[in-house]
Amino acid sequence: MTIAQHRLDAAELVRTPEEVLVGFARTLRAAGVNVTADRERTYLEAVAAVGLEDPAAVYHAGRATLCASPADLERHDLVFAEWFGGTRAGTKPRDPLSRLVPRASLGAEEPGPGEGRDEPDDVHAQASATEVLRRKDVTTLSRREREELARLFGRLRPRAPRRRAHRWEESPRGAVDARRTLRAMLRRMGEPGEVAWRRRGSRSRRVVLLLDVSGSMSAYADSLVRLCHTYCVSDVPTEVFTLGTRLTHVTRPLQQRDPDRAIVAAGEAIPDWSGGTRLAEGLKVFLDRWGRRGMARGAVVVVFSDGWERDAPEALGEQVRRLHAVAHRVVWVNPHRGRAGYEPVQGGIMAVLPHVDDFVAGHSMAAFEELTEVVARA
Repeated sequence: MTIAQHRLDAAELVRTPEEVLVGFARTLRAAGVNVTADRERTYLEAVAAVGLEDPAAVYHAGRATLCASPADLERHDLVFAEWFGGTRAGTKPRDPLSRLVPRASLGAEEPGPGEGRDEPDDVHAQASATEVLRRKDVTTLSRREREELARLFGRLRPRAPRRRAHRWEESPRGAVDARRTLRAMLRRMGEPGEVAWRRRGSRSRRVVLLLDVSGSMSAYADSLVRLCHTYCVSDVPTEVFTLGTRLTHVTRPLQQRDPDRAIVAAGEAIPDWSGGTRLAEGLKVFLDRWGRRGMARGAVVVVFSDGWERDAPEALGEQVRRLHAVAHRVVWVNPHRGRAGYEPVQGGIMAVLPHVDDFVAGHSMAAFEELTEVVARA
C-alpha cells in the first residue's frame, strides 16, 4: 500500500488528532522503518512535551523517537512531507495546520484566516490526556475512561522472556563450529578457508499468570483480566489461573480474540469471583497438580494479589518458597504498591517478599506496561 493510500484511509478512519500522529507512525512502519509500539508511545509523549505550535519541533521529535539509522531518517523525511502535506526539512513550512493534519481529512475547503487554528492545541490536549490516563489508578476511572483504557490495552504488545536452547545455530561470532568448518574444507579438497562459527539458540520462556479474584481485588479485576487476555492472544506462551477459594484454569476462555467475549467467558468459568481468599491453598494445589510437573518449571510466574490471606501468612510464605524453587523468576504484582505512602505491612506480603524476585505495582496502564518489560527481561 502506498503512502497516498494510507492517507486516504486515514481520511476515512482518523477521528482524533492523536490518531493522526499514530497513523503517521504506522505509515512510517509500512515504509520500512522498524517502528515498535514502544517507539510509537515515546513519539506521542515527545509530541505532547514539545507541543504542536512549532512544526519543526514535531518533525525533530519524530526523527529522535521513531528512527534508528541514517536510512530511517531519509524515509522519515519523505513520509513526513507526504503525510502532513508539508515541505521537506530545511525549507520554509507552509501552515502549521496543514503540516499536522493530512490534507484529505480537512474536507473540501481550506480553512480561512483564523479558522481551524486550534487543531494543534487539540492534538496536544489529546496526547496529554492519554498520558494522564495511562498513570491514573484504574479504580478512579469514569466509564468513558475505562472504554479508552480498553482501547489502550489493544496497543499493548507483550514480549516473551527468552532462554537458551539446547540446539546450536549459525552465527557471525561465538564458538568455532568445527564440524561445519571441516566439511567446508573437505569440499575444497583440504584447502583452508573461512572458519564457521556457532552459538546457542534461544527459545521463549513460558509465562504463568496467577490472578487473585477475591473480594479485595475486585476493583482491579477487569483491568487485570484484560492484561491476562493480552498475553493469551500474543505470541507469548501463556497459562492463566485464578486464585480465590479454589484454583481455576482459565487459559482457554481467554484465548478468544475479542477481549469483551473473552472476559465474559472467563467470568463464567470462575466459580469464586469476588469471594474469599485462600492464596496458600490455591498455590499448593497449583504446585502439586500443575507446577512441579513442568508448567512452572523454568517459567516466569506472575502473581497478582494484594496479599490479604485468610489462612496463616506463614503457609503462604512456604508455598511461594516452593514456587520460587521451581520457577525461573517470581514476580509479585500488588495494585496498592503504586499508591503514595504504601508500606508492605500485610502479613501475607511480608511472608512472601523474601521469596519474590520482583515486587511491582499494578494499578495503572503505565504500571502494566512496566510489568510487561519486567517479564520480558526476566
